[in-house]
Parts: sequence; structure tokens; C-alpha cells
Amino acid sequence: MAGSVHDSSIYHRLFPAGDLGKLFSDSAEVRAMLLVEGALAKVQGSLGVIPEVSAAAIHRASLEIPLDPAGLSEAVATNGVPVPGLVAAFRKEMQAPEHSQYVHWGATSQDIADTGLMLRMRQVLDLTEKGLTVLLTTLADLAEAHADLPMAGRTYGQHATPVGFGAVVAHWGAPLADLRDALPALREQVLWVSLSGAAGTGAAFGDTALETRAKLAQALGLRDPGRSWHADRSPVLALSAWMARLALALGKMGEDLIALTMSGIGEVRLGATGGSSTMPQKQNPVQPSALVALGRQVAGLNATMQSAAMPRNERDGAAWFTEWLTLPQLILSTAAALNVAQEVTAGVQPDAAAMKRTLDAGQGLMLAEALTFRLAADMPRPAAQAQVKEICKTVMAEGSDLATEAQKVFPDRDLGDLFDMSRQLGTAPAEARAFAARIRG
Repeated sequence: MAGSVHDSSIYHRLFPAGDLGKLFSDSAEVRAMLLVEGALAKVQGSLGVIPEVSAAAIHRASLEIPLDPAGLSEAVATNGVPVPGLVAAFRKEMQAPEHSQYVHWGATSQDIADTGLMLRMRQVLDLTEKGLTVLLTTLADLAEAHADLPMAGRTYGQHATPVGFGAVVAHWGAPLADLRDALPALREQVLWVSLSGAAGTGAAFGDTALETRAKLAQALGLRDPGRSWHADRSPVLALSAWMARLALALGKMGEDLIALTMSGIGEVRLGATGGSSTMPQKQNPVQPSALVALGRQVAGLNATMQSAAMPRNERDGAAWFTEWLTLPQLILSTAAALNVAQEVTAGVQPDAAAMKRTLDAGQGLMLAEALTFRLAADMPRPAAQAQVKEICKTVMAEGSDLATEAQKVFPDRDLGDLFDMSRQLGTAPAEARAFAARIRG
């Protein structure tokens, strides 16, 4: 097996990161860091920190010169960071020492690496938002179309009271909509420029330190946090936590779909199912299972990310390396979950007949709570609960149903409407329609 399923020619279609995967390549990382070096030189030239002609040459070269990432590996093994090797290779390829001497003026490796990371994270969030919008639109359509469809609710794996399939879908979508709504604030919280120099003081920039950082942020379309964040990993942790919430919300949907497609339940049909190598009758919920597995992986990776939040002093190689080992996998797996969710929900169809069979087979017991509250209108609730418990025991002992036995005990009461499942959905239909309206609004 490959070191990562996302790099595997065997498994990558099962866990498809899609276009977002292109942002996590050596070439993409090198390109982002070169953009930062070029923008920094351009800003410094405009401020008179370095010669303007040299700044122009560096900026132009940063857009034109390709660097082979493999050529940086030896330097990284020695330095523990790619920037020294990148700067040396870039200066060499410029073939203009009178200009290249000003590359990386006053910056430190972490400034370039972290700012380059945030350029890529901006694209990550853009692509994720687009994917969320597609998924939410599908869920909104599904919720509205089946807002009034009753099905058995389940708590602790047991039948509870009736719910609506549309509301179930809305409950999948609500946390996803919340995450999408949180994106503007997340971008402010995450997409920061870093330019603070060797130990975070910006001393090498002299009197231009604050202005240089502000102008670099403007040039790159990032936010100037107004301080060094070398040893404050809040932006990276906030991104990790948001991604983990997304992966777990999708994993919950996967868990529900697995349960609803199980043998003996079969209340939901999937557009695509997997086969067995030896059992021809099998229709395995492969995509929902992938959602659950990805959610579990991302939860673990997020815990590892949080453990890297205690860097020692002004910079900590071990904590920083932990981020490198963890963050790409976390984001790629979240992207894969979002792509799988789009595919699986496009084929989800409720089986209304199967849902009705489940409700009918429940002998009306799912409406025991409703009967209790109907009786409690003119008797103490504890007495009503006790009476309904006795009726339920009779139903289970005799194989009867709740409506029949309740009417025997209370022959003078009109209980007919109580046992209409479609009239016992509470707020479920309204929730389904409200969710659809929210997404479309």
C-alpha cells in the first residue's frame, strides 16, 4: 500500500481529493513560496529597502523561473526546512548576482513557508466552499421533496417516534450550512501573512518592518495580523478544527446511510453500491463507509494537530514538522469526504414502501408517547404513562397493535387520528422546508 491513499494508483478513486489534491504537491509548495519571495521583493523595492530595479528583476524571475523540487531535498535534509535551498537555487537560476543578492531580504524561512501555505489554504477554502454549495443544494432538494415522508425514528438503535425523512436530510445538512456560513470569519482568522524575521521581531527590516508586512499582505491578498505568529499556531489550528468538523458531519451522514441500507431495513437506496468478491447478492454501502472512515481519520489527525500547538520558545522544529506530517493528510481526507458525499447524495432515494413496512411492523408502539400526552389532557401524566405502559405490554404479549388495545381500554375516546403516522411528525416537515429555504435563500 502507498504511504497515502491519496497518492495511491489503487485507492485514490475510493478517496478522491479531486482538484484540491493539486495544491498539495511539491511543485505547488515551491510555486507558492516563490510568489511570496517575488511579492516581498516588489514591496521592498517600492519602499526603497532594496533597489527598485533589483526588486523588479526578482519579482519577474519569481513568476518565470521553474525550480525542480527534487533539487531541494538534500538541503532540506540538512536544514530541516526547504527555504534555504529554495533561495539558493533561485539566486543561481536568476544568473544576476547584482539583483539576486536582495532575494529574501530580512525574512526568515518560516515567514516564506507559512505565507506560502496560506496562499494555498486560500484556494483550499475556495474549492471547499464550492463543493459544500453543490452538496447543500442536493440535500435541500432531497429534504424538500420528502418533507412529509414519515419513517421510524431511532434512538440507541431502537425504534423511537416517527420522524420525517426530509428532516433527517435537513439534520445532515444543517451543520454543513453552519460551516459554510462560518467561512468569511474563518478566512479572517486563518489567511494571514507572516513576516517577522529571524526571532519574530522584524529587526532586520528596521523602521519599515510594520509597513513592509502590511504591504506584503495587501500584495498577496492576505490579512496582516499585526504581529508575529511564528509560535502561535492559531490560524493553522482553526483551519484544522473547521476541516475536522466538516469531515465528522459528513461521517455522521455516512453512519446513517449505512444503517438505513442494512439488510432488514433497506429504507434508503443508493445510486451506487459495491460488490463482493464471493457473494453475488451483496450491495455494499461503499461510499458511506468511506465517509465514516475518513471522518475517523480526520478526527485523529486533528488531535495530532492540536498537540503541535505548544511550540517551544520562538520556533520549534518538532512542532512545525508535526504540522507538515499531519495537515496535508487532514485536508486531503476532508476534501475526499466532501467529494464522496457529493457523489453518494446524488443517488440517494428513500424507499417509501420500506419505510411504511417498518412503521406498520412496529404495531403502533412508536406512537406510545403521543398516546400518553393525549391521555394526559384529562388525567395526571404519571397515571397516563402507567396506563400506556400496560397497554404496550398487552400489545407485545398478544401480537396486537396499540390502536386496537388503546381503543379497548378507552372505548369512549376518539383516538383514530392519533394513529396516523403522517400527523405525528411534529416540526419535522417544517424543519425540512426551512432548511431548503435557507440553502436557496
